[in-house]
Amino acid sequence: MTAVDLETPRLGYADVPRLADGEKLTRKDFTSDMEARWCPGCGDYAILSTVQGMLPDLGLKRENVVFVSGIGCSSRFPYYVETYGMHSIHGRAPAIATGIATTRSDLSVWVVTGDGDALSIGGNHLIHALRRNVNLKILLFNNRIYGLTKGQYSPTSEQGKITKSSPMGSVDHPFNPVSLALGADATFVARSTDTDRAHLSSILKAAADHRGTAFVEIYQNCLIFNDGAFVAVKDREQQQERAVWLTDGQPVAVGPEGNRRVLVRDAAGHVAYVPEAEADPTRVVVHDEHAEDPGQAFAISRLDDAEMSTVPLGIFRNVSRPTYDDGVRAQIATATGRLGHEAGSDDLRKVLLGNDTWTVG
Repeated sequence: MTAVDLETPRLGYADVPRLADGEKLTRKDFTSDMEARWCPGCGDYAILSTVQGMLPDLGLKRENVVFVSGIGCSSRFPYYVETYGMHSIHGRAPAIATGIATTRSDLSVWVVTGDGDALSIGGNHLIHALRRNVNLKILLFNNRIYGLTKGQYSPTSEQGKITKSSPMGSVDHPFNPVSLALGADATFVARSTDTDRAHLSSILKAAADHRGTAFVEIYQNCLIFNDGAFVAVKDREQQQERAVWLTDGQPVAVGPEGNRRVLVRDAAGHVAYVPEAEADPTRVVVHDEHAEDPGQAFAISRLDDAEMSTVPLGIFRNVSRPTYDDGVRAQIATATGRLGHEAGSDDLRKVLLGNDTWTVG
């Protein structure tokens, strides 16, 4: 058995069987015969349509793509995509997907989750999948509310949020999912919105290409229990003043041409937005999504606030690191090669018992 190469960067789906030359699938091929059932106008419809439109571009066979979800409105997703899939356990989708990705290198494995599913009961599973760098694509639909259970506050709801479970306003401090992912040393971290199909599609394609855990937060509207939560950044006019479009190799800036503010780093290392005309060019922060140190990306993610005055959108980080599943397969290959077909019982005993043994009784 050939050992697994842990050093050479590869596409996230490099081991997955491709379509034959000349064969091409369409969005329709990735649309199941199940009727998508969310509330009319739900942002999940837009995300589903974008994913179905992006998947054909990967050139993969449908039977080699898997979607795993937990519990929540977003977790109906596997029913509506014509691939393999599993509607699994509350918060445990990353754990189940880790098992699939580790045992089947011929599959492109995607996790669909929500802010409650991933960041509450599933918090530990999420951060350890990110830490381990399993070859998964994790799409977190963030609507800042519990939608399926009818409108309780979630781990991303803003402080003071009045809901059925917080009638006097939530006192919890919310998670910033991007900051959390960067703090867990995720190798790919990005953010987009449900309604910007072109931007979201480009982010999803980049996530699919990435080998390792790709984490994508998607701002998604729940028009029944939290309508307009992201209108400040999704409304075209407000977006010009608030959206920080992250572009690798370009200055981090916000605002329309002629009234832009750029991010600068002062002598103490602190970052802040200042009018472009007043900025010291030597202190302007240039976005580097491939930086090994996630510190700058983390600092950018922390500049957002409850008023959504500066909202970074795009790829925060995209670096290469050996993946957990490749490492496990390499160990199996090594152990299998060590035994071989000619190995005797003494070799097997050494592998099974190792050096740390004891006798009972």
